[in-house]
Amino acid sequence: MDIVSIIEGYAKGYFLMADETDSLGWYSSRQRALVPLDRRFRYPKSLQRVLNQNRFSVAIDRDFEAVCYGCADRDTTWISSQLINIYLKLHQAGLAHSFETWQGEKLAGGILGIAIGGAFIGESMFYRIPEGSKVAMVKLVEHLRKRGFILFDAQMQNPHLERFGTYIISTEEYQVLLQEALNHDCIFT
Repeated sequence: MDIVSIIEGYAKGYFLMADETDSLGWYSSRQRALVPLDRRFRYPKSLQRVLNQNRFSVAIDRDFEAVCYGCADRDTTWISSQLINIYLKLHQAGLAHSFETWQGEKLAGGILGIAIGGAFIGESMFYRIPEGSKVAMVKLVEHLRKRGFILFDAQMQNPHLERFGTYIISTEEYQVLLQEALNHDCIFT
């Protein structure tokens, strides 16, 4: 797959995933989970204490490849080695990014995603140190707001994301918002 066709797929509302046989395919969903970039974004009060303690520093693309492998390191994963290679190509093209938390020189957690126009499409997140990915989420939302992004696509809802105020929209609503976001000229880094 070439970069142009991959970006075209994401721009149409699809996302790549590997199945249990590591075959890569395009997927969509009748509903999309979005992380709010407005006042609806929230997080647990206990996380505010962690944020106030400044236990983590944040970085963008400091160790993109390690974030890819951290996201793929699960019992069951949709991130195959072929998909990691695609993410690396997108990263080299300036389209895929990692938003990371660090504790000293140790990678604590991170979020992997693709930035196109004013849309950030979150692919996955992980942590190695408790609260690492949660702090990354809060700081990433702050970053996207500052950069003028209008869409943070989490793709699918789960209980962890619900704690941040993620909400579901229909495919039709998503397509309208995605097209609006693609027409914004935002720079991630």
